[in-house]
Amino acid sequence: MDQQLIFLTILGMGLVTFLPRLLPLLTLTGLSLPKWLIAWLRYVPPAVLAAMLLPSILLQDGQISLGFDNLFFWAALPTLGVAIWAKSLFPPVIIGMLIVIIGRWLQ
Repeated sequence: MDQQLIFLTILGMGLVTFLPRLLPLLTLTGLSLPKWLIAWLRYVPPAVLAAMLLPSILLQDGQISLGFDNLFFWAALPTLGVAIWAKSLFPPVIIGMLIVIIGRWLQ
């Protein structure tokens, strides 16, 4: 690849990363959003996180696996409980990592 193509690729990747963050900032600055929209927007990060994590938790080799051999599924259950209880990101991350570490150590 020549240097110009690499530079243009990096520039394009920067633009597609930066523009979705910049456009809402520019268009919504100074506007007050309705309370129902603000309440709805609070659910977007957990929904995106769940959509990204659920396939890796439930699928093994392209099949849904809820058996005892699916360590990630069984680690996710107490981690979900800790997340609901703590209402914070740090404790469930630590608990989930510890459960996976212990589960792999015991296998």
